[in-house]
Amino acid sequence: MTLIKSISGIRGTIGGAVGDNLTPLDAVKFAAAYGTWVKEQRNKNSHKVIVGRDARISGEMIQSLVMNTLVGMGIDVVDLGLSTTPTVEIAVPLEHADGGIILTASHNPKEWNALKLLNAKGEFLNAAEGAKILEFAQADSVQFADVDSLGTITINDAYIDIHIDEVLDLPLVNVDAIKEAKFKVVVDGVNSTGGLAIPLLLERLGVEAVKLYCEPNGHFPHNPEPLKEHLTDLSEAVVKEHADFGIVVDPDVDRLAFMDENGEMFGEEYTLVACADYVLSKTPGNTVSNMSSTRALRDITEKHGGTYEASAVGEVNVVTLMKQNNVVIGGEGNGGIIYPASHYGRDAFVGVALFLSLLAEKKMSVSALKASYPQYYMSKNKIALTPQLDVDGILKTMADKYASEKITTIDGVKIDFPTNWVHLRKSNTEPIIRIYTEAGSQAEADALANRFISEISEVAGL
Repeated sequence: MTLIKSISGIRGTIGGAVGDNLTPLDAVKFAAAYGTWVKEQRNKNSHKVIVGRDARISGEMIQSLVMNTLVGMGIDVVDLGLSTTPTVEIAVPLEHADGGIILTASHNPKEWNALKLLNAKGEFLNAAEGAKILEFAQADSVQFADVDSLGTITINDAYIDIHIDEVLDLPLVNVDAIKEAKFKVVVDGVNSTGGLAIPLLLERLGVEAVKLYCEPNGHFPHNPEPLKEHLTDLSEAVVKEHADFGIVVDPDVDRLAFMDENGEMFGEEYTLVACADYVLSKTPGNTVSNMSSTRALRDITEKHGGTYEASAVGEVNVVTLMKQNNVVIGGEGNGGIIYPASHYGRDAFVGVALFLSLLAEKKMSVSALKASYPQYYMSKNKIALTPQLDVDGILKTMADKYASEKITTIDGVKIDFPTNWVHLRKSNTEPIIRIYTEAGSQAEADALANRFISEISEVAGL
């Protein structure tokens, strides 16, 4: 049981003791701190916040607590109900709101939930803003409204449809070519809101959608992180249905992965590579992903005449560097597509539409598309943290040990060897050290990961 406070928001497990988990009192406390921050940002008579949630079992309870806390502070709330992270992000500017809250723990298991916090642009807060909210929460000096100045709650359940309209209106989404291709796709919605949204999007694009786990009841049928080892049912369904490919999203629909027609993973790292290949072929420019993402994006970007740069992990860090570099597409190797022509947030709706446009125009299978890209293989591992572990000390020791290699320390330690790399960092969302490696073969990537797990364990005395 744990409560994590970071630039990714306030995240914790449901139940247990106050301050150690995401209890009702913690939800109220941090919602009030966010409300205080919203009011400080814009000195005016009325304020508005958009609130939506994924289908987690605890979602309705947490949402009610959060919304009514804001109402008690005199802030008006637009309740999107069951929604997605990118949908809330686009709703904030469309509603001329002062911010937004998404209630989701993203890829974490069902016992987790979180408050993801947005600014008035519908973008995640930066580190300084997040620190300010933690400061307000610590101070415990919230001012609530008097009875004549309470906020209101307005229900608006149209925003998934509005979001789909926005995606279909993007100039690079080739609706006619997609409809003509008559694709058949299996969708794994992990029994969350992707099970509502992605089939609706596919229907509008003339794609036949076979639904798998698309009932938004919050009972995740498998680990909700869209990784190969969790997706055997999707693999079997794609083959059985003779589908063109499979789609899987995480519970809040900001991460996207594909499975080819043979039931093999396209690779979540290659979601961004493929979408970038399509966008760069139409609108040449630069790209950004985070330091834990595949080198294939760099290769594709340079093929199209652009420049690639890597940011620290975390969507807000990627977005900041994207804006600095005037990037045409970017994101994260975990299947997160950020397309500025739509908005500055990871968006599986946009990713699906761009990927379908690419496939329809190339008239090739998903397996053939994957084979056309530079082939890299990743190994993603983790070591559970204990209070006794000195993570910063461990990472410094590893950086010193490999000081003769190319070292980057803006986010943990990344060691770039000539033909492979390893990235070691403390997670923003779980009590773990992440160990990511990439190489020219899976065996090499796994061996490199195992080597560093052993070295870290030795340093840490595990």
